[in-house]
Amino acid sequence: MNGNLSMMTDYYELTMMQGYFLSGMEKRQGVFDLYYRRNPLGNGFAIAAGLAQAIDYIENLSFAKEDIEYLSGLNSFKPEFLNYLENFSFTGDIWAIPEGTVVFPNEPLMRITAPIIEAQLIETALLNIINHQCLIATKAARVVYAAGGDSVLEFGLRRAQGPDAGVYGARAAIIGGCVATSNTLCGQMFGAPVRGTHAHSWVMSFPDELSAFREYARLYPEDCTLLVDTYDTLKSGVPNAITVFSEMKAAGIPLKNYGVRMDSGDIAYISKKARVKLDVSGFTDAKIAASGDLDETIIQSLKQQNAEISLWGVGTSLITSDGCPAFGGIYKLAAAENENGEMEPRIKLSENLEKITTPGVKKVFRFFEKETGKIKADLISLDDETIDEAQPITIFDPLATWKRMTLEAGSFTVKELLIPIFINGEKIYNSPELAEIQEYCRESQSTLWDEHKRLINPHILPVDLSQRLYDLKQQKISEARE
Repeated sequence: MNGNLSMMTDYYELTMMQGYFLSGMEKRQGVFDLYYRRNPLGNGFAIAAGLAQAIDYIENLSFAKEDIEYLSGLNSFKPEFLNYLENFSFTGDIWAIPEGTVVFPNEPLMRITAPIIEAQLIETALLNIINHQCLIATKAARVVYAAGGDSVLEFGLRRAQGPDAGVYGARAAIIGGCVATSNTLCGQMFGAPVRGTHAHSWVMSFPDELSAFREYARLYPEDCTLLVDTYDTLKSGVPNAITVFSEMKAAGIPLKNYGVRMDSGDIAYISKKARVKLDVSGFTDAKIAASGDLDETIIQSLKQQNAEISLWGVGTSLITSDGCPAFGGIYKLAAAENENGEMEPRIKLSENLEKITTPGVKKVFRFFEKETGKIKADLISLDDETIDEAQPITIFDPLATWKRMTLEAGSFTVKELLIPIFINGEKIYNSPELAEIQEYCRESQSTLWDEHKRLINPHILPVDLSQRLYDLKQQKISEARE
């Protein structure tokens, strides 16, 4: 979590930088797009996340004396290039889609316009930051969707792949919809709500379960959730919890934020039995929480079995994005300045159609159905294009051009997704507080149709190219093949 991550880059980024420098190309401008090709986890969308940390990274870009000394010791870099690095800072423009926005494959999440030597350096770190947080935020959104309105807590720190993954993963999970995290450092750094109960070790440290529950209730009467499966959930755990709740009630202690948590066993069956015991005893508002190797598919199944759970603690599968280890974001050159000072669109070809890049300086339009406010499609266009809501527009699938959709005049609204973050190296955007990003993410997800949200085989939202951009791409493909 070092503020200066300038050296967190792939070695070849530095060798390419030196190549640009020694070739006299260090002032030539390049335009790079950061995007991804496929939704993770078989989802119908992804969640944009990580921008705040990307901003911090760009603001702190510089090479310290010890960095220069290390690079010099590699015997790969010439003194004049190392002298250039001593005064390095980012001087370009960055446009990005705000955190919490629902996003789709192939549309730029970030657009970087800068001297190519600068834009090349930041590729690795930006991908590292954006890939990780987009992945965890998307996983969290799936888990929260499966919970169907119940609260979800992020409990994964101890299983995360290192401290950074635990802290920034928890932040992304909050963006994706978790109401709180067990990660205290995430709470301190980002203002995330922190929650927790107690472990089995607390119960085992006392002579008996009832004594452990009584002491915990004495210490935390306003947040008393008792872990009831250390010995026998239904025979001792829940009855002992009821005894403690009854004693608190008799003593005039207000019962709020209270209930029981179970971490093992047949949760569907046990939770129903526990609910009956609590209700019969007069504790109808006591919450039943569940944890223990949960994920979105298990939660959805338990909901279908009418499990009496209203609070879900999800750890390992969330913080590690079990089932999808990487987001797959990429960073590709879209345009470059030529020897005459003109910006030229650039394209990369491939035998794999999805790996053919889209050339040019681009932006993204999002179309909403005016009547419902739901997303109809996204359109990637050239940066100088505009959309007139008073005119009909026909968009088409760039791979299957016969798939067309016409939006009638007055039936839609449109929004540009990319906003300016840095201009000429100066930050002009301030990241919102984490709670604001979470609320924005909730609103953004509300613009999706139910068909896009389902966990299995979701409907894929159209992400099309404008006619001009499509024509440019076909032209560049033809030129490259010639």
